Amino acid sequence: MVCAPSLIPRKPGERVKTDRRDAVKLVRALRAGDLSEVHVPTVEDEAFRDLARAWMTAKDDLRQARQRLKSFLLAHDVRYAGHADWGPAHRRSVSQYAFGSEWQQFAFEELRRTIEDRLAQCQRVETALREAVTNWRFYPAVLGLQAMRGVQFTTAVGMLAELGDLSRFDHPRQLMAWLGVTPSEHSSGDKRRQGSITKTGNGYARKLLVEAAWSYRHPARVSADIQRRHEGIPKAIIDRAWDAHFRLCRRYRRLAARGKNANTTVVAVARELSGFIWDIGRLAMSLALPRSTGAT
Repeated sequence: MVCAPSLIPRKPGERVKTDRRDAVKLVRALRAGDLSEVHVPTVEDEAFRDLARAWMTAKDDLRQARQRLKSFLLAHDVRYAGHADWGPAHRRSVSQYAFGSEWQQFAFEELRRTIEDRLAQCQRVETALREAVTNWRFYPAVLGLQAMRGVQFTTAVGMLAELGDLSRFDHPRQLMAWLGVTPSEHSSGDKRRQGSITKTGNGYARKLLVEAAWSYRHPARVSADIQRRHEGIPKAIIDRAWDAHFRLCRRYRRLAARGKNANTTVVAVARELSGFIWDIGRLAMSLALPRSTGAT
Protein backbone atom coordinates (compact mmCIF):
# COMPACT_ATOMS: atom_id res chain seq x y z
CA MET A 1 0.00 0.00 0.00
CA VAL A 2 1.39 3.39 -1.05
CA CYS A 3 0.13 6.27 1.11
CA ALA A 4 0.18 10.02 0.72
CA PRO A 5 2.69 11.41 3.29
CA SER A 6 0.78 14.69 3.50
CA LEU A 7 -2.36 12.84 4.62
CA ILE A 8 -0.79 10.75 7.40
CA PRO A 9 -2.31 11.87 10.75
CA ARG A 10 0.15 13.80 12.92
CA LYS A 11 -0.04 15.25 16.43
CA PRO A 12 1.24 18.84 16.61
CA GLY A 13 2.89 18.30 19.98
CA GLU A 14 5.03 15.32 19.00
CA ARG A 15 8.73 16.20 19.14
CA VAL A 16 10.29 12.74 19.19
CA LYS A 17 10.60 10.83 15.92
CA THR A 18 12.10 7.35 15.64
CA ASP A 19 11.61 4.50 13.20
CA ARG A 20 9.90 2.44 15.91
CA ARG A 21 7.44 5.24 16.74
CA ASP A 22 6.74 5.79 13.04
CA ALA A 23 6.06 2.08 12.51
CA VAL A 24 3.66 1.93 15.47
CA LYS A 25 1.89 5.08 14.31
CA LEU A 26 1.49 3.74 10.77
CA VAL A 27 0.13 0.40 11.99
CA ARG A 28 -2.42 2.14 14.23
CA ALA A 29 -3.46 4.49 11.43
CA LEU A 30 -3.81 1.58 9.01
CA ARG A 31 -5.91 -0.38 11.49
CA ALA A 32 -8.16 2.63 12.02
CA GLY A 33 -8.52 3.23 8.29
CA ASP A 34 -6.90 6.67 8.48
CA LEU A 35 -4.35 6.11 5.70
CA SER A 36 -5.17 7.34 2.20
CA GLU A 37 -3.92 5.14 -0.61
CA VAL A 38 -2.55 6.95 -3.67
CA HIS A 39 -2.82 5.89 -7.29
CA VAL A 40 0.47 4.65 -8.75
CA PRO A 41 0.64 4.97 -12.56
CA THR A 42 2.09 2.21 -14.66
CA VAL A 43 5.46 2.66 -16.36
CA GLU A 44 3.70 3.21 -19.69
CA ASP A 45 1.26 5.75 -18.23
CA GLU A 46 4.07 7.67 -16.56
CA ALA A 47 6.06 7.79 -19.81
CA PHE A 48 3.02 9.03 -21.71
CA ARG A 49 2.37 11.64 -19.02
CA ASP A 50 5.93 12.93 -19.42
CA LEU A 51 5.31 13.29 -23.16
CA ALA A 52 2.04 15.14 -22.55
CA ARG A 53 3.74 17.46 -20.07
CA ALA A 54 6.45 18.16 -22.64
CA TRP A 55 3.72 19.49 -24.93
CA MET A 56 2.28 21.68 -22.15
CA THR A 57 5.74 23.04 -21.38
CA ALA A 58 6.34 23.80 -25.06
CA LYS A 59 2.98 25.56 -25.25
CA ASP A 60 3.80 27.69 -22.20
CA ASP A 61 7.18 28.58 -23.70
CA LEU A 62 5.44 29.64 -26.92
CA ARG A 63 3.01 31.82 -24.99
CA GLN A 64 5.85 33.51 -23.12
CA ALA A 65 7.84 34.08 -26.32
CA ARG A 66 4.83 35.71 -27.95
CA GLN A 67 4.29 37.93 -24.93
CA ARG A 68 7.93 39.07 -25.00
CA LEU A 69 7.67 40.07 -28.66
CA LYS A 70 4.34 41.80 -28.09
CA SER A 71 5.79 43.77 -25.18
CA PHE A 72 8.81 44.71 -27.31
CA LEU A 73 6.55 46.04 -30.07
CA LEU A 74 4.32 47.93 -27.64
CA ALA A 75 7.40 49.59 -26.15
CA HIS A 76 8.03 51.02 -29.63
CA ASP A 77 4.35 51.97 -30.11
CA VAL A 78 3.75 49.22 -32.67
CA ARG A 79 0.21 47.81 -32.41
CA TYR A 80 -1.63 45.19 -34.42
CA ALA A 81 -4.97 46.45 -35.76
CA GLY A 82 -6.40 43.01 -36.55
CA HIS A 83 -8.59 40.79 -34.41
CA ALA A 84 -6.97 37.34 -34.15
CA ASP A 85 -3.66 37.61 -32.30
CA TRP A 86 -0.91 35.39 -33.72
CA GLY A 87 -3.03 34.10 -36.57
CA PRO A 88 -1.61 33.88 -40.12
CA ALA A 89 -2.43 37.54 -40.86
CA HIS A 90 -0.80 38.70 -37.61
CA ARG A 91 2.34 36.67 -38.26
CA ARG A 92 2.65 38.09 -41.77
CA SER A 93 2.20 41.60 -40.39
CA VAL A 94 4.87 41.05 -37.73
CA SER A 95 7.37 39.73 -40.28
CA GLN A 96 7.14 43.02 -42.21
CA TYR A 97 8.10 45.31 -39.33
CA ALA A 98 11.43 47.13 -39.65
CA PHE A 99 13.30 49.32 -37.16
CA GLY A 100 15.68 52.17 -37.89
CA SER A 101 18.32 50.91 -35.48
CA GLU A 102 20.36 47.88 -36.46
CA TRP A 103 20.47 46.73 -32.84
CA GLN A 104 16.72 46.99 -32.40
CA GLN A 105 16.19 45.08 -35.63
CA PHE A 106 18.52 42.33 -34.41
CA ALA A 107 16.65 42.06 -31.09
CA PHE A 108 13.33 41.97 -32.95
CA GLU A 109 14.48 39.20 -35.30
CA GLU A 110 15.74 37.12 -32.38
CA LEU A 111 12.40 37.40 -30.58
CA ARG A 112 10.53 36.47 -33.75
CA ARG A 113 12.85 33.54 -34.44
CA THR A 114 12.24 32.26 -30.91
CA ILE A 115 8.50 32.13 -31.64
CA GLU A 116 9.08 30.14 -34.82
CA ASP A 117 11.31 27.71 -32.92
CA ARG A 118 8.68 27.24 -30.22
CA LEU A 119 5.99 26.65 -32.86
CA ALA A 120 8.13 23.97 -34.46
CA GLN A 121 8.71 22.37 -31.05
CA CYS A 122 4.96 22.26 -30.34
CA GLN A 123 4.34 20.62 -33.70
CA ARG A 124 7.05 18.00 -33.11
CA VAL A 125 5.71 17.06 -29.69
CA GLU A 126 2.10 16.96 -30.92
CA THR A 127 3.14 14.67 -33.78
CA ALA A 128 4.81 12.35 -31.27
CA LEU A 129 1.64 12.38 -29.14
CA ARG A 130 -0.55 11.45 -32.10
CA GLU A 131 1.74 8.55 -32.97
CA ALA A 132 1.94 7.27 -29.40
CA VAL A 133 -1.69 7.66 -28.36
CA THR A 134 -3.03 4.93 -30.66
CA ASN A 135 -1.15 2.33 -28.61
CA TRP A 136 -2.15 3.80 -25.24
CA ARG A 137 -4.70 1.91 -23.15
CA PHE A 138 -6.83 5.05 -22.63
CA TYR A 139 -7.07 5.82 -26.35
CA PRO A 140 -10.87 5.11 -26.41
CA ALA A 141 -11.37 7.77 -23.72
CA VAL A 142 -9.24 10.23 -25.72
CA LEU A 143 -11.61 9.79 -28.67
CA GLY A 144 -14.70 10.08 -26.49
CA LEU A 145 -13.64 13.27 -24.71
CA GLN A 146 -13.02 15.01 -28.03
CA ALA A 147 -16.77 14.93 -28.65
CA MET A 148 -17.04 17.74 -26.09
CA ARG A 149 -16.70 21.42 -26.81
CA GLY A 150 -13.34 22.88 -25.79
CA VAL A 151 -11.69 19.46 -25.52
CA GLN A 152 -9.45 19.10 -28.54
CA PHE A 153 -6.87 16.35 -29.00
CA THR A 154 -4.11 17.87 -26.87
CA THR A 155 -6.54 18.77 -24.08
CA ALA A 156 -8.04 15.27 -23.99
CA VAL A 157 -4.60 13.65 -24.00
CA GLY A 158 -3.24 16.01 -21.35
CA MET A 159 -6.24 15.52 -19.05
CA LEU A 160 -6.20 11.73 -19.26
CA ALA A 161 -2.42 11.58 -18.89
CA GLU A 162 -2.82 13.35 -15.53
CA LEU A 163 -6.07 11.71 -14.39
CA GLY A 164 -5.19 8.15 -15.33
CA ASP A 165 -7.90 5.54 -14.83
CA LEU A 166 -11.18 7.39 -14.26
CA SER A 167 -12.76 4.28 -12.76
CA ARG A 168 -10.77 4.91 -9.56
CA PHE A 169 -13.16 7.78 -8.84
CA ASP A 170 -16.46 6.32 -7.62
CA HIS A 171 -18.28 9.65 -7.97
CA PRO A 172 -17.61 12.82 -10.00
CA ARG A 173 -17.40 14.79 -6.74
CA GLN A 174 -14.26 12.83 -5.89
CA LEU A 175 -12.72 13.92 -9.19
CA MET A 176 -13.74 17.54 -8.55
CA ALA A 177 -12.07 17.43 -5.14
CA TRP A 178 -8.96 15.76 -6.60
CA LEU A 179 -8.70 18.53 -9.19
CA GLY A 180 -9.04 21.20 -6.49
CA VAL A 181 -12.04 22.95 -8.08
CA THR A 182 -14.35 22.60 -5.10
CA PRO A 183 -14.86 25.68 -2.86
CA SER A 184 -12.97 25.89 0.40
CA GLU A 185 -15.10 26.15 3.52
CA HIS A 186 -14.73 27.47 7.06
CA SER A 187 -18.07 26.97 8.80
CA SER A 188 -19.05 26.84 12.42
CA GLY A 189 -22.45 26.60 14.05
CA ASP A 190 -25.12 28.30 11.98
CA LYS A 191 -22.58 30.20 9.90
CA ARG A 192 -21.44 28.71 6.61
CA ARG A 193 -18.53 30.42 4.92
CA GLN A 194 -17.22 29.27 1.56
CA GLY A 195 -14.16 30.73 -0.08
CA SER A 196 -12.11 30.26 -3.22
CA ILE A 197 -11.40 26.84 -4.68
CA THR A 198 -9.01 24.62 -2.74
CA LYS A 199 -6.47 24.28 -5.61
CA THR A 200 -5.35 20.96 -4.18
CA GLY A 201 -4.41 18.05 -6.37
CA ASN A 202 -3.04 18.14 -9.89
CA GLY A 203 -2.26 21.63 -11.20
CA TYR A 204 -1.61 20.46 -14.78
CA ALA A 205 -5.06 18.90 -15.14
CA ARG A 206 -6.76 21.85 -13.43
CA LYS A 207 -5.13 24.29 -15.84
CA LEU A 208 -6.30 22.31 -18.88
CA LEU A 209 -9.78 22.02 -17.38
CA VAL A 210 -10.19 25.76 -16.82
CA GLU A 211 -8.83 26.57 -20.28
CA ALA A 212 -11.42 24.22 -21.80
CA ALA A 213 -14.20 25.79 -19.72
CA TRP A 214 -13.62 29.21 -21.31
CA SER A 215 -15.13 27.92 -24.58
CA TYR A 216 -18.55 27.65 -22.92
CA ARG A 217 -18.92 31.41 -22.67
CA HIS A 218 -20.15 31.34 -26.29
CA PRO A 219 -23.71 30.29 -27.28
CA ALA A 220 -24.34 26.57 -27.62
CA ARG A 221 -23.86 25.31 -31.18
CA VAL A 222 -22.10 22.49 -32.96
CA SER A 223 -19.26 23.87 -35.07
CA ALA A 224 -17.75 22.21 -38.13
CA ASP A 225 -14.72 21.20 -36.06
CA ILE A 226 -16.90 19.45 -33.46
CA GLN A 227 -18.88 17.72 -36.21
CA ARG A 228 -15.63 16.38 -37.62
CA ARG A 229 -14.62 15.06 -34.20
CA HIS A 230 -18.01 13.32 -33.90
CA GLU A 231 -17.27 11.08 -36.89
CA GLY A 232 -17.20 7.45 -35.79
CA ILE A 233 -18.21 8.27 -32.20
CA PRO A 234 -21.18 6.32 -30.73
CA LYS A 235 -24.42 8.25 -30.44
CA ALA A 236 -24.55 7.70 -26.67
CA ILE A 237 -21.32 9.69 -26.26
CA ILE A 238 -22.43 12.44 -28.66
CA ASP A 239 -25.70 12.82 -26.72
CA ARG A 240 -23.81 13.15 -23.42
CA ALA A 241 -21.46 15.68 -25.01
CA TRP A 242 -24.40 17.76 -26.25
CA ASP A 243 -25.99 17.64 -22.78
CA ALA A 244 -22.73 19.03 -21.39
CA HIS A 245 -22.55 21.60 -24.19
CA PHE A 246 -26.04 22.94 -23.55
CA ARG A 247 -25.91 22.78 -19.75
CA LEU A 248 -22.52 24.46 -19.36
CA CYS A 249 -23.31 27.27 -21.81
CA ARG A 250 -26.54 27.92 -19.91
CA ARG A 251 -24.66 27.78 -16.61
CA TYR A 252 -22.19 30.42 -17.77
CA ARG A 253 -24.96 32.75 -19.00
CA ARG A 254 -26.91 32.48 -15.75
CA LEU A 255 -23.92 33.19 -13.54
CA ALA A 256 -22.83 36.08 -15.77
CA ALA A 257 -26.35 37.53 -15.64
CA ARG A 258 -26.12 37.53 -11.83
CA GLY A 259 -23.06 39.77 -12.07
CA LYS A 260 -20.47 37.12 -11.21
CA ASN A 261 -16.87 37.80 -12.12
CA ALA A 262 -15.85 36.09 -15.38
CA ASN A 263 -13.04 34.11 -13.73
CA THR A 264 -15.34 32.92 -10.94
CA THR A 265 -17.95 31.94 -13.50
CA VAL A 266 -15.49 29.96 -15.60
CA VAL A 267 -14.19 28.04 -12.58
CA ALA A 268 -17.78 27.12 -11.67
CA VAL A 269 -18.27 25.87 -15.22
CA ALA A 270 -14.97 23.98 -15.02
CA ARG A 271 -16.16 22.19 -11.90
CA GLU A 272 -19.25 20.89 -13.72
CA LEU A 273 -17.19 20.14 -16.82
CA SER A 274 -15.02 17.76 -14.78
CA GLY A 275 -18.16 15.79 -13.94
CA PHE A 276 -18.98 15.35 -17.62
CA ILE A 277 -15.37 14.35 -18.34
CA TRP A 278 -15.69 11.66 -15.66
CA ASP A 279 -18.95 10.42 -17.18
CA ILE A 280 -17.95 10.48 -20.86
CA GLY A 281 -14.47 9.10 -20.22
CA ARG A 282 -15.83 6.09 -18.34
CA LEU A 283 -18.56 5.56 -20.95
CA ALA A 284 -16.03 5.63 -23.80
CA MET A 285 -13.85 3.04 -22.06
CA SER A 286 -16.85 0.78 -21.42
CA LEU A 287 -17.91 1.01 -25.07
CA ALA A 288 -14.29 0.36 -26.15
CA LEU A 289 -14.24 2.69 -29.15
CA PRO A 290 -12.39 1.12 -32.10
CA ARG A 291 -8.84 2.30 -32.68
CA SER A 292 -9.65 3.06 -36.31
CA THR A 293 -11.92 5.97 -35.31
CA GLY A 294 -10.42 9.12 -36.76
CA ALA A 295 -11.25 11.87 -34.22
CA THR A 296 -8.51 14.49 -34.12
